[in-house]
Amino acid sequence: MNHSRRDLLGLAAGTAALAVLPAAAQQPPIRIGSTLALTGPLSQTAMVHKLVGDIYVEQLNARGGLLGRKVEWIVKDDQSKPDLARTLYEQLVTSDKVDLLMGPYATGAILSAMGVAQRHGKVLVHHTFGIPSMAKYERQFPAWSLGPKPQETVPNTLFDALAASPKPPKTIAIVTSKFPSIHYMSLGGREVAKKRGLQEVLFLEWEFGNRDFGPIAARVKDAKPDLVWMGDIGLEGNMLLDAMKKIDYTPPLHFHLYPAPGPMSKAADGNNALAVTIFEEHPPFTSNPTAANFVKAFNERATQAKLPETSVEVQAAASYSAWQILEAGVRGANSLEDKAIADWLNKNKVDTIQGTLRFDGPGNYGDDLMKIKQVQDGKWVVVWPKAAAAPGASLKVN
Repeated sequence: MNHSRRDLLGLAAGTAALAVLPAAAQQPPIRIGSTLALTGPLSQTAMVHKLVGDIYVEQLNARGGLLGRKVEWIVKDDQSKPDLARTLYEQLVTSDKVDLLMGPYATGAILSAMGVAQRHGKVLVHHTFGIPSMAKYERQFPAWSLGPKPQETVPNTLFDALAASPKPPKTIAIVTSKFPSIHYMSLGGREVAKKRGLQEVLFLEWEFGNRDFGPIAARVKDAKPDLVWMGDIGLEGNMLLDAMKKIDYTPPLHFHLYPAPGPMSKAADGNNALAVTIFEEHPPFTSNPTAANFVKAFNERATQAKLPETSVEVQAAASYSAWQILEAGVRGANSLEDKAIADWLNKNKVDTIQGTLRFDGPGNYGDDLMKIKQVQDGKWVVVWPKAAAAPGASLKVN
């Protein structure tokens, strides 16, 4: 076939143009698959994780991606159902053939995803797994830095903070969801409270998904505790506080395990609420330049998305840390091979916005980095330990 000089020049120019394209543009993207509870009772908090993942992948691609390739994040809605999460992760691995996995939100879904990852030998980095003793798979890596025995260390951190307050509690009511990680932590808190001399005046449980908190509120009011331990997740704590308000009761102190951060901080009844955290939007956390840049990006995007909480707190920080772990593992191993990534993470520490994490303890958990925060003037601030507290902040009691 004969070609004109113009055709040949055009072909040569096109070939030259392809030669100068960035390597990332010439290769297929690295595909990372996950699910999130985009609908259902956990959706309020899962939307935070969705926004964080979007931000991280955009930042990662702006830095050139991973291993010279762009990154694509595939997210499926598990509807807050662990069984559906299991099915969807199986699809991600077998049908979608993703290169890497990122964990979902909440312990039940993470445990389901972990089983799939184990069957296929995949690395699973995850954000919020609350029962370390159940993390038996050697290639799972937690960003939720509560150590290998949070049922002991987390309650002790809370009671240390309260013991240092002007009016330490002497009696406690423990009311808790039966959601697996919540129930596990609440039972641990119950035992630690007894060992520390707090008198238990009430213990109640509810099924996850419960919406009628009136009877529980009435029982708490009658018990007259100094401290109410609420084993809540998502909006459960808000609903319980609202039920208390309807019977003209405000607990002197109330601690929440995993509340929906925005709704709790913005509710009038949420004032002085206590919870655990690994990061809040104030010094010393924001002294980290990476953290400061993320805070700025999240503030802007959360405002645009009209999220009820536009500041970076524990959920957003755990999610961002999980992405940092995955990126560090791939870069450290210089590979997408799951065994190589897992081996590197087991042998190396990873710097994240919440601190330095290690994965060489039981269940790949390292140190308990949990801190105690409180809602003050509509914002979450760390109040314990003092070294991590917001400037000028200290624990307040109603």
